[in-house]
Amino acid sequence: MAGEASTIARPYAEAIFERAGESDKLDLWSEMLGFLAAVVVDPTMARVVGNPLIERSELTRLMLEIAGGRINQEGQNLLRLLVQNGRLPLLPEIARLYEELKADKQRLVNVHVVSAYVLKPAQERQIADALKQKLGREIRITSEKDPDLIGGIHIRAGDLVIDGTVRGRLQQLANELGI
Repeated sequence: MAGEASTIARPYAEAIFERAGESDKLDLWSEMLGFLAAVVVDPTMARVVGNPLIERSELTRLMLEIAGGRINQEGQNLLRLLVQNGRLPLLPEIARLYEELKADKQRLVNVHVVSAYVLKPAQERQIADALKQKLGREIRITSEKDPDLIGGIHIRAGDLVIDGTVRGRLQQLANELGI
């Protein structure tokens, strides 16, 4: 289903990205899509959105009311289109694909680092500098702490994964020994 959602969401994301580029509103569309996606995944709203007994006109009215002044006229038109086509649940995937397109245009890579300990800003900068040199793009790092790693770091930058954790090395050793 996830692959199917991406396939259906991609044309929407590409059209939105093209329009955002034409109107020089890439960041505004990021905000609007992020907000709408957050509304759709809210557990209460997810039940409403997934309820076939709620008429599309009522769902549109409710979503526009929730959005209030947080989306512009084009965002409202997108919302109406998604409700009309029964695609409102795709908003989180549309937002994700849009952000990928935006990051690619801006030559930006979002990197997620997991470490056994909280990284200091200087350590994050060091990782970002090394990855910038390797990937030739600007780097945006988010990090989190996972004490189960024992030591080292795990880096995910798109399809690139670097596992320098003690847990990862122990797992690799166990695999090689057939344990």
